[in-house]
Amino acid sequence: MKTIKNTVVAILLSSTVFTACKNNLDETVFSDVTSSTYKYDNPNAAIGIVYANMRNLFSHTNYYMLQETTSDELVMPANASGWDDGGIYKHMHLHTYNSLDPQVSNMFNTFYSGIINANRIIAQIQTDVIKPPTGVSKESFMAEVQVARAFYYWLVCDNFGNAPLVTTTDKTLPTMSSRKDIYNFVVTEINAALPKLSESQDKAMYGRFNKWAAKALLANVYLNAGIYSGETKWAECLAQCNDIIGKYSLENNYSDIFKTQNENSPEIIFAIPFDQTLAQGFFTEMFSWHGALKGKKNMQATPWGSGSAMGVSQFIDTYSANDERLTDTWLMGPQFAVNGSPLLGSYDQAGKPLNFTKDLPNGLFTGESEGYRMNKFEVQLGAMNNLSNDFPFFRYGQVLLMKAECLLRTGDAVQAAALVTSVRNRAFKKAPAEATVTAADLAKNSVYKYGYVDNYKITDAGDQAVVQYGKLLDELGYEFAWEGFRRRDDIRFGVYTKKSWLSHKPQGDTKIIFPLPEPALNSNPNLKQNPGY
Repeated sequence: MKTIKNTVVAILLSSTVFTACKNNLDETVFSDVTSSTYKYDNPNAAIGIVYANMRNLFSHTNYYMLQETTSDELVMPANASGWDDGGIYKHMHLHTYNSLDPQVSNMFNTFYSGIINANRIIAQIQTDVIKPPTGVSKESFMAEVQVARAFYYWLVCDNFGNAPLVTTTDKTLPTMSSRKDIYNFVVTEINAALPKLSESQDKAMYGRFNKWAAKALLANVYLNAGIYSGETKWAECLAQCNDIIGKYSLENNYSDIFKTQNENSPEIIFAIPFDQTLAQGFFTEMFSWHGALKGKKNMQATPWGSGSAMGVSQFIDTYSANDERLTDTWLMGPQFAVNGSPLLGSYDQAGKPLNFTKDLPNGLFTGESEGYRMNKFEVQLGAMNNLSNDFPFFRYGQVLLMKAECLLRTGDAVQAAALVTSVRNRAFKKAPAEATVTAADLAKNSVYKYGYVDNYKITDAGDQAVVQYGKLLDELGYEFAWEGFRRRDDIRFGVYTKKSWLSHKPQGDTKIIFPLPEPALNSNPNLKQNPGY
């Protein structure tokens, strides 16, 4: 493990969590040391809990897979090894998710755990319980935590829309705020914090919100402002992107962004650091890979059953054969052990060589070797179930493509095409001419063949309206598969509630936000369920 990751992990693991009694507001104190009087020896460690909580977002039953498996990119079907679990995964694909689905509750709880801890820490900084590190002003230190809180509230706004907006440690039951109010809060908080944030890109700020990470966050908020508030903010998004451009650079090799030791990548703007023993929570291979693939990397852990998370075949069909991101992202074809011997199936393909095929019969039940699996994040030899790859939540390639989208939507398709081409170049090293995208290309419809699939064939085409700037949507899919972008992109491009794919048919515009979880509603009479649930 490299020094930079050691530093961040130490910060995350040193965090102290204080919890208040949930049954009685007049809690009994059994120690002279409370959350309001405790003095922190390491102020950076004191804020670590807000960042450490972000690792909880990446399980198969939390934020990460909700962004992917509700989209037209990934699906988690059942198979002979299981993976039905009461239908919770198919709910995501079919858009029949409800307030009892554990993914919804886990996501809500993770967001608000981050928010509650941020509120506490902000209050402790204000009252000097937590003092800033030497050389850092109180205002700057507090601004960083305010941006981290805004990050969580952006995710609340994006996924739940209308929800509680809590900014103090007051134990009064919160009331509902509108999606637009939460959006306005996020924008205001980040803009107020920006002048106070560190511009440093050194290892001390890795995995934390410096000014450039905050601007990447704000750009993402502005990019989707039309969905959140009804008013587009293309110029504002463009301005944030322009401020970041030049501070980072693209990796020469796409796959290097996602390797095990990726903490020195010049492309990563904001990472969520992971470590297989010290900072666990990233284990995509465990719910995507077949158990036999343990032998592919001599893993210490065995992936679960025959795996489940896989590419929607209609999405895979959109790739050019010359796009190196296809094989850099998806595990396909015959599978072999480290010693070269074929890996074998265990269920419907028992004893037969394991060969991952692209086409799926539907999105509900597949054979054990059907579906391309995750190949994006490196699984190192001898891997445990938790990986040490840091997750690049915001990266430079996205900033360039956000700028391209803003330019395209405001009339400068030529410059937009140049930016898209600059990102594509590294993916077409063997066919460089194919990397070039023109302004006319970006105006084209998506090449995705939407429609309802039954027994491997499209049997109901459904909505076939042209996707405006569909070529750019396709490009976003190739660049960011498995990175948690696709649901948001599908919504922004008008696909999410209009198109059919695999076993999914549109379920109405109310599905662009998730229901508030039933436990939250039952514990607070001030909350009101989102429309349509």
